[in-house]
Amino acid sequence: MAVFDRIKFEGPSDVLVWKYPSDSIVSGAQLIVNESQEAVFFKNGQALDIFGPGTHSLSSSNIPMLQKLINLPFGGDTPYTAEVIYVNKTAKLDYKWGTKSPIPIEDPRYHVLVSVGAFGQYGLKVVDSRAFVTQIVGTMPEWTASSVVEYFKGLITSKVKDIISKYLVRQNISVVQLSAFLSELSKQAENEIRDEFNRFGLEVLNFYLTSVDIPDDEKKKIQEGQFQRLQMDQLGDERYQRMRSFDVLENAASNPGATGTLMGAGLG
Repeated sequence: MAVFDRIKFEGPSDVLVWKYPSDSIVSGAQLIVNESQEAVFFKNGQALDIFGPGTHSLSSSNIPMLQKLINLPFGGDTPYTAEVIYVNKTAKLDYKWGTKSPIPIEDPRYHVLVSVGAFGQYGLKVVDSRAFVTQIVGTMPEWTASSVVEYFKGLITSKVKDIISKYLVRQNISVVQLSAFLSELSKQAENEIRDEFNRFGLEVLNFYLTSVDIPDDEKKKIQEGQFQRLQMDQLGDERYQRMRSFDVLENAASNPGATGTLMGAGLG
């Protein structure tokens, strides 16, 4: 295995975590950390020292925890095994999220189950490199922006569905009215999602719900619910239910095969 005495990473901006491709390092090696980066030293699966921007000469004075673990005779060119993982701490504001398949939500005004799609974007920044690497990245050689989207999509979808459902009930509005409340929904989602991301060493900088899409066939359900609601308001519950019973009997009369079933159910 090759032994390296100069360690650095200059990769694309969408790479959040990158593992140096060698675990054989020479004591006295130069560790170069750019602005908005941190380098985390690992040994035997333990996250040891963290280095910020600058050039660091790896000696017993600046990695004392590593010195205790392997008892290095620092001062010579003694190689030792340890991993260096770079963390990109630059803020990224254009993570995209969206429901891969429509999510079912009950419309509280018209009492129909409607499947809707929700989409938006959010911004993140790594604030705790140790927590982020140990809890999420693990042994992966690198973690990109697309890895973040994939990892958190389930959490975001679940939270957004819950937030929309509760908001509809609280405001007593229909799903078709949601577009007028996207700003308020975005703020609520940001507040609730922030704590979840904090556990992994990530700070949510913003969170936006930009659109709620309702397919045409789902809109028909709401239109039917609107029509029924209008009839109930005009006729009253008792007259509306009586009218619905007449509709059922009329349909049965036009379908002789169903008459026996209805009589058996006590509707004859």
